[in-house]
Amino acid sequence: MGRKRQSAERRPVTGKEGAIYLDEEYLDELVEELAGDENMALAGTDKSRKRNPGRELTRREKKALAKLEKETEKARKVQEKADQKAARKAARKEEKEAKKKAARRKSVKKKSGLNKNKSVMKKAHTVTGGSGKNQTKKVETKEKRLSAQKTIPYREMAKDGISRVQDRYYSKTIRFYDINYQLAQNEDKNAIFENWCDFLNYFDSTIHFQISFINHNSNMMEYESVIQIKPQRDAFDNVRMEYAQMLKNQLAKGNNGLVRTKYITFGIEADNIRLAKPKLERIEADILNNFKVLGVSAYPLNGEERLKILYETFNPEEKVPFRFSYDKVLRTGMGTKDFVAPTSFVFKNGKDFQMGNTVGAASYLQILAPELTDKMLAEFLDMDRNLIVNLHIQSLDQMKAIKLVKVK
Repeated sequence: MGRKRQSAERRPVTGKEGAIYLDEEYLDELVEELAGDENMALAGTDKSRKRNPGRELTRREKKALAKLEKETEKARKVQEKADQKAARKAARKEEKEAKKKAARRKSVKKKSGLNKNKSVMKKAHTVTGGSGKNQTKKVETKEKRLSAQKTIPYREMAKDGISRVQDRYYSKTIRFYDINYQLAQNEDKNAIFENWCDFLNYFDSTIHFQISFINHNSNMMEYESVIQIKPQRDAFDNVRMEYAQMLKNQLAKGNNGLVRTKYITFGIEADNIRLAKPKLERIEADILNNFKVLGVSAYPLNGEERLKILYETFNPEEKVPFRFSYDKVLRTGMGTKDFVAPTSFVFKNGKDFQMGNTVGAASYLQILAPELTDKMLAEFLDMDRNLIVNLHIQSLDQMKAIKLVKVK
């Protein structure tokens, strides 16, 4: 199809002499010639089809028809892509508009919540009295605060003593008693200390536990009823009365009415109570066996006993004894926190606090020392005051423990 052309500006296709030269004018003429041939071929095809419907298409007609179908398909695909692109663009625009509307609604709710939760809002409005004079009255609305029940950090307390502290954290408590360590011989002290170390080493990093030592005022009326000796209306009534009075005096002088109790509380993480209960029972059995090796009496607490400890802790000056049963919960519709909570909690700063009419303070000690005396805890507990000492103990993996010791 190529031909030689005489032109001042010729571009050689090859570097050889006598080669065919092409320019832009020639290419435009070639495109017009091909388009005209294609249209003529299609027109001729239609005419020949009308004259002779059964005639087979020529090679040129077939090529022209195939090319037309190809161009039509290409145009259709281009149109489909354009439609899809426009649809995606419209969807993105709608999504942005929806996000903007949601953000505007959220900001409006946040602003309204902030306006509601201001500590003190003073509103002045005019009230017309009987004399016709205008008076200004100030109305104060205080910030909505947490209730005393919501401040107590546990969710549920079951009858068997299992408490759901958080969504996936469950705990149990065991009460244990003293053994005569201070008056024991040195060999016995060493044996007790070694057994105590074995007891602590039982807990791995998956078990969180704390040991609590609580000094609280006892209900003197209960103890007086125990030591009360009834008169028998005989010649020994005077002796009985004298002996009972002596017991009352000793009770008043002994510990200033303080009762010292000791507990160990342990907890694990589990997805639900059905998975947590068998694990807690297994840990409880192991702890009781370890206490038995130490020669210490111990028993697990049920739900009512744990709630009684909370009541005595939150209401140390309350003279009314703790009265609770799970039947009351069902009858009244109240929660377990309603039976143990004080009248109020006040936390003004990080150390001092107030529970009802009782004012207290909390102190945190982090002891990192190579040596500790075995009398330190006893000296803390010898104070004749309402006192709670909690030892929070967390086992570490061996590698983490070695790194911590090297850093300290």
